Amino acid sequence: MDRFKAMQTFVQIADQGSLTRAAEALGSSLPAVVRALAALEAHLGVRLFHRTTRRLSLTEEGRHYLPAAREVLLAADAADLALQAEAREPEGRLAITAPVLFGHMYVAPAITRFMQRHARVRCSVLLYDRTVNLLEEGIDVGIRIGSLEDSSLVAQTLGSIRRVVAASPDYLKRHGTPCHPRDLAGAPAVRGRIDAPAQWSFHEGSRTIHVATVTRLEFNHLAPAVEACAAGMGFGTFFSYQVLPLVAQGRLALVLEDFEPPPRPVSVVYPNARLLPARTRAFIDWMKDEFTGLRM
Repeated sequence: MDRFKAMQTFVQIADQGSLTRAAEALGSSLPAVVRALAALEAHLGVRLFHRTTRRLSLTEEGRHYLPAAREVLLAADAADLALQAEAREPEGRLAITAPVLFGHMYVAPAITRFMQRHARVRCSVLLYDRTVNLLEEGIDVGIRIGSLEDSSLVAQTLGSIRRVVAASPDYLKRHGTPCHPRDLAGAPAVRGRIDAPAQWSFHEGSRTIHVATVTRLEFNHLAPAVEACAAGMGFGTFFSYQVLPLVAQGRLALVLEDFEPPPRPVSVVYPNARLLPARTRAFIDWMKDEFTGLRM
């Protein structure tokens, strides 16, 4: 039995005062209305109407049940209208995560523009340099750099970024510009992660080349490592977006660009769900528009 449809039928019979008129109002047949009422009465274990050949009236149980049934139907209509309104204008809370520096430089400004467009959306933005479990931590959408490993998530590519090696022009003037990755063997390195790999990887044709540098200075955050590189403390390996502003200012220079590993994808990721809230769909579409053709 479709309980919701049966309740609709019961309310129409009460309102119309006739099984025939109820069938007409519902756009249904008289036998279907009779069956729906009988199924509801059987489910409840009570009679809802006194029925004679000439008259139809509510029983005591029917009079008690009618306002509750109306309330359920009204609540369902209100829920439908609320969702339809949300589909027209996204609203509600959206939790978003992104890497710290990329989030600060690119994601946060895009979110600000999104919220200026959608005034009824509230956002919580969590910037972490770790892989966040969206489902366990209650996050709606994440921005990820690199390949997606979690099969429970859906990823849509926004663009790609490169892994580059940089040093200050002054440092290169004093110590020379490397022409091949092996020229970095034993060179002083600045690291933006305490747990950064001891070796740097490069590609030469189909070969992968690993080069060991000497850590001269290391931080647990990327921003000061980039600044230390710009100050002439040695070479650093970073994602391109982390250093391009300083390259544009002439404070850093990129080296060994012909030996860079393949670019890494930048993706918007979200839990695999058939029906996403309107605010989530709107944000995903917004980020795809904001980052269309991103190549760094």
